[in-house]
Amino acid sequence: MHLRGTLMLLAASFFWGTTFVAQILGMEGLGPYTYAACRFALGTLFMWALWYAYRGKRADQRRAGTFRSGFRAGLPVGLAMFVGVTLQQVALLYTTAGKTAFITTLYIVLVPLAAVLLGQRVRVLQWCGAFLAFAGVYFLSAHGEMTINTGDLLVLICSFFWMAQILLIDRFARTVDAIELCFVEMIVCTLGSAVLAAIYESFAWADVWHASVPILYAGILSCGVAYTCQILGQAYVEPTQAAILMSTEAVFAAVAGWIVLGETMSGVQMLGCVLLLGGALMTQMSERTKFRSGQ
Repeated sequence: MHLRGTLMLLAASFFWGTTFVAQILGMEGLGPYTYAACRFALGTLFMWALWYAYRGKRADQRRAGTFRSGFRAGLPVGLAMFVGVTLQQVALLYTTAGKTAFITTLYIVLVPLAAVLLGQRVRVLQWCGAFLAFAGVYFLSAHGEMTINTGDLLVLICSFFWMAQILLIDRFARTVDAIELCFVEMIVCTLGSAVLAAIYESFAWADVWHASVPILYAGILSCGVAYTCQILGQAYVEPTQAAILMSTEAVFAAVAGWIVLGETMSGVQMLGCVLLLGGALMTQMSERTKFRSGQ
């Protein structure tokens, strides 16, 4: 079951990482809030279709007395994700994409710290893996930029909300319906982004149509599929391991940018990829050690 959770989280990271390319292409004619509203609206439609398709299974679980709705749990998870996404989008107006990616992934370290405060055990190999992965993201994204500006502070705040989203999913993923949880998460992000787009941006439907392919990719795969994989995957994987596995989206983003956009990767960035992947593998070693020792 742990392997299944690991693969689901890696799949989520793949779709999130490759969506950075779709986001760059999609926002060529759209504002960030309009783009986000469109992609989350599509994700909401996808989750509604999935929710409707599984209505029979939910009915069986209700008759058996084993069903717990995810609608209520989805509200705080969706709020945490919406604030994180919004702060990240605004921060990009003031800072670079590389520094944004690096500071955002502070959740790699924040999650195990918060887990300890909540009374959970974090093993030594997991701490080592977290710091190794964090160093990897630094070499991959930050490129030695250490000056702090307004955008960087916004991203720093954003990382706390990503930490909250991961920990909230860890709390609810094993106990409530994952599809309903993700469904409400998408609705909250859609409504929030639509309100901000209506206040701060204007758009033409022709621009939306021009960005339809990136929106489709981000809406269905990044929002619908990836966030569902995150919720299902975290039912089997501890939050510290989940945070490190999901941080591999930085690697997928770099590779996708190289293949699709023709971006180059330096030797330092390649070192960052190696360190990040090494950190992810180290957490899997800690899981096998736990299994063999019978803990």
